[in-house]
Parts: sequence; structure tokens; C-alpha cells
Amino acid sequence: MKEFIFKQKQILLFVIAGALSAVVEIGSFKMLSVYLPTILSQENNFHGIHFPLSNILSTSCGIITNYFLSIWFVFERGKHSKRREFVYFMVVSFFSTILSLSFFQIFFRFVFKEHFDVGFFVFSQEMLSKIAAILVVSILNYSVKKKIIFNG
Repeated sequence: MKEFIFKQKQILLFVIAGALSAVVEIGSFKMLSVYLPTILSQENNFHGIHFPLSNILSTSCGIITNYFLSIWFVFERGKHSKRREFVYFMVVSFFSTILSLSFFQIFFRFVFKEHFDVGFFVFSQEMLSKIAAILVVSILNYSVKKKIIFNG
């Protein structure tokens, strides 16, 4: 088991960095999705898009957290300069954000119709959708970041 973990260290570190980034993203989404609708009435449903600003802002918080955790703990520097690496990271993250927002809308409208009560905590429809979208997009993110950004 020790050998397996050692061989899979980068994946394990990516999962940990991703989990911490997800906590930042989900936490900021929860806060924003509760408070922004009191300021912007269309935040709940902007032309059929649910929680658009909350999603974009929280995803941005998660991306920035993930970038720093990735360069500090997960990946070694690739052949790109720091500036180019950052630009590539942000471009990939931009497309990941669009994917995440799309998956959120799909999950919110079609998959998670009601809240989920685990006894000590209740997951709302929007939180379940956000968590599911993050999980789906994370798999793609690891592959792209490893092959394109950090290994050049």
C-alpha cells in the first residue's frame, strides 16, 4: 500500500489540492448564493440561468486557490515561463469554468430536483449541483494541466 501511495503521490496531492480548492469554491458559492440574491433579485434566475454571478465568482476563488496549491505542492514547473504557465492555466480554467457552469445548469434542472438530508446536514439542490459539477470537471482538469501546462 505504501508503494502504491508513493507512486501515486502526484495524483494524491492533486486530489488534496482539489479538495481544498473545492472547499473554497463551495464555501464561497454557499455564501454568495445566500447573500447575492438579496442584493440582485435576478441572481436566482437570470434568463433561465440559476445563480450565474455566484457561480462565476466562487469558481474564480476556487481557480486561484487551485493555481497556487498546484504550483506549490502538486506539479513541477514545465518548460514554460511562469507568466506563460499562468496564462495557460487561466485559459484552461476559463474553459473549465464554462464547462462547470454548463454542468451546474444540467444538474440543477434535470438531476437534483430536491434537497438531500443526511441527518446532521441538508444539501440543497444548488449545493448538490455545484459539488457534482466540480467533480466532473476535476477529472478533465488534471489531465489537461498535467500534460499541457506543467510538463509542456
